Amino acid sequence: MTENDLCFVSAGDAITKFKARQLSPVDLVAALIARSEAVNPHLTAFTTTHFERAHAQARRAEAKYMRKGARLRRLEGVPIAIKDLHPIKGEITTFGSRIFAQNRDSVTSPSVARLLNAGAIVLARTATPEFGAATICHSPLWGISRNPWNTDYSPGGSSGGSGAALAAGMTTLADGSDYGGSIRIPAAACGIFGYKPPFGRIPRLAPGNLDTFGHCGPMTRGVRDAALMLEIMSGTHPGDIMSLPGRARIPRPLPDVRGMRIAFSMDLGYFQVDQEVQDNTRSAVTTFRDLGCHVEEVEIGWTSAVLSAFLTRAVAGFSARIAPYLPRWRFEMSDYVRAVAEEGLNISAAEIFAAQEFQSEMFQKLSPIFAKFDLMVCPTLALPSLPADQSPLALNVTINGKRLLADVQWALTYPFNMISQCPVASVPSGFSTSRVPTGVQIVGRPYDDASVFRAALAYEAARPWLDRHETRPTLGA
Repeated sequence: MTENDLCFVSAGDAITKFKARQLSPVDLVAALIARSEAVNPHLTAFTTTHFERAHAQARRAEAKYMRKGARLRRLEGVPIAIKDLHPIKGEITTFGSRIFAQNRDSVTSPSVARLLNAGAIVLARTATPEFGAATICHSPLWGISRNPWNTDYSPGGSSGGSGAALAAGMTTLADGSDYGGSIRIPAAACGIFGYKPPFGRIPRLAPGNLDTFGHCGPMTRGVRDAALMLEIMSGTHPGDIMSLPGRARIPRPLPDVRGMRIAFSMDLGYFQVDQEVQDNTRSAVTTFRDLGCHVEEVEIGWTSAVLSAFLTRAVAGFSARIAPYLPRWRFEMSDYVRAVAEEGLNISAAEIFAAQEFQSEMFQKLSPIFAKFDLMVCPTLALPSLPADQSPLALNVTINGKRLLADVQWALTYPFNMISQCPVASVPSGFSTSRVPTGVQIVGRPYDDASVFRAALAYEAARPWLDRHETRPTLGA
């Protein structure tokens, strides 16, 4: 196995090789650090790094694998990168903001704690737009993050650093958070796998855990690694009243997908979608048909009113948390954070309640589709990506001649944060002429994680990605 191959090894394969003493956690960590030092200056995928500590933890993990009868945890010695929005007790989490440049956490996010307790080794923290408030990935504190397939473009946001790091071979695993698509957007733009679990599946810190739009979830290069992370991260937590009982269990092996009924929508009723994305989406749909699925195009009946309702809820919630910082930090915030924080001050309780009622109307239109179909497939993004330095406030971006009015408008992800009980994965669907990947979403019935993973795993087997030198970014090669 070459060093380049080592940087793209799956967690599952690494663990198997650790146990067989064919690979050491020390060698894996060393290869990833060398890769990161070579390519991160081009990407800004990592913010703070913990390379020296990771080396020490890898040596301890190696000793456990060499010791007969040692108690091995599920992720013993596996390197991971943690998003710079997720607290780790005693460490600095900046949220991409000057406000929190020296913030040292007093608690650890429940999902992160479970990954660390399972033996994962934190290599670094991953970049995010300030407070995760944009679908691109640049912040006042850390600068511009770039897509490893084409550095002129963004890796997407807000978990853009995680997406870029995985695609570039800088880490074995990563985590993300998803409020309007922040896991799935970079998954599509970077050509990896991202999973938004159903609300409550993975516990979160209060009071954000009460907001049904928000989720934490796995970001990986392969479907099996995401299933492993989901099982570890999920389950009831005493600090999260919204957390669902019982750990998620993804059956092994998963049943064949032959005979599954899949609904297909290109635009969810109202999105403009770039022609290259459409072509790649139809190719993905053909793959599901070739696998023996019955795929039928459907009309959902959603309109652009979905965007208005999402922005009402999202902007109001964000502003409630950030607006108190305006008097002191207004001119040290990013322009997009300042604008959203100020806009939210003008949203009334009545408008928020009306937006909540609208979410129920959305599901009434989706529910009959899930009564007939096992899953739904649609594009993840309406464009492959946006320029890396794109301002969320000055969008000179058009799709099919129609100009975007909001930065989230190019992502077909946020409707499934409004219907947050639906699990959603993003899988790669191909490449654009800009060399930036595209993706499709696999949307499940409420709380049906297993069907989403069943379809994603079959699709991955039929159309593998990042599986050899020719299908990986050439950056640093």
